[in-house]
Amino acid sequence: MINTPHYCELNAQHRATAASHVRDIVSVAIGHDADEAALIVYDVECPLAQVLADSYRLALPSAQVIEISSVDNDAVMAAFHAQPAGALVVLIQSTHFRLDAYRLRVQLFNQELKVIEHVHLARMVADEAPLYIEALAYDAAYYRGTGAALQARINAAPHARISSGKDHVLTYAGPLEGAKLNVGDYRQMKHIGGQFPIGEVFTEARDLTQLSGRADIFVFGDTSFHCNFPALPITLIVEQGCVLGVENSTPYFDEVLAKIRAVEGEVWVRELGLGLNRAFSQDRTVSDIGTFERQCGIHLSLGAKHGSYNKPQFKRKDTRFHIDVFVAATGVYLGDENVYIDGQWRVPPVSG
Repeated sequence: MINTPHYCELNAQHRATAASHVRDIVSVAIGHDADEAALIVYDVECPLAQVLADSYRLALPSAQVIEISSVDNDAVMAAFHAQPAGALVVLIQSTHFRLDAYRLRVQLFNQELKVIEHVHLARMVADEAPLYIEALAYDAAYYRGTGAALQARINAAPHARISSGKDHVLTYAGPLEGAKLNVGDYRQMKHIGGQFPIGEVFTEARDLTQLSGRADIFVFGDTSFHCNFPALPITLIVEQGCVLGVENSTPYFDEVLAKIRAVEGEVWVRELGLGLNRAFSQDRTVSDIGTFERQCGIHLSLGAKHGSYNKPQFKRKDTRFHIDVFVAATGVYLGDENVYIDGQWRVPPVSG
């Protein structure tokens, strides 16, 4: 028997909120005028996809619009190729479009197009779609200001630590890599756009072996890229950058660790992600791991794969896994300054 997903009803208020947030994404984050060239490609496989498509139609009244089941792949690819440089392409996907192009967003960027991508919308089951819509709110002063402030502190910190649970501490004994931003600020970037919702500052240990300690995990990505919520927090035990043990584990988490070890030998801890999106928290969650990655808090990645930073001990072709796990953080110290208090980032934002 196939289980049909249950989706909540999206009412007029949800639609109005989505339209408002989409308008800000287009005009403020992307910097695209309503009358400039645009292409919207969407499906109708879940209610959220239809609501977002309607919202982008309102924000981009002159756009070409394609409902993907109404044409073949060649017609969609031809529409992409017909867009002039500087046009905006919006991809609204309940799962992920099965087009011939590999890494479609990269191909569109290479064509000098702006891109907004929404993926895996069908995973926003039950009452999650309104949370997703809320997460699309684009507060430029918050994202850009707080993002820049955290980036500056990460880059200057001689060490860092994350506290969780009653007395667990994960310690970065040395400096972190130069932080990168996903805050919807493309003014100094070659490519404009990306996957939404946004909101993240990320880094990792400059020397991975300088990471040790314990961290309580309240969510992890399972083998189907869904969020898995254990009944009790799972404690990671990390020594010299690798997971050496766990406490309060579950069969699903054991399966994740076993798959990594079977291919890569060790379970390395790489990415340190500082999520900024205030729509998501330990109590406000969605099922898709790639969306929940933006939650206002800390996540780590397990596995040797991390394309943003090269490390001499890894050959990229041999790295396979990047599994996000979310820390029930009670404090985040960059140097001696605690920048995360009561579930919020506490740093004076940088203006600009």
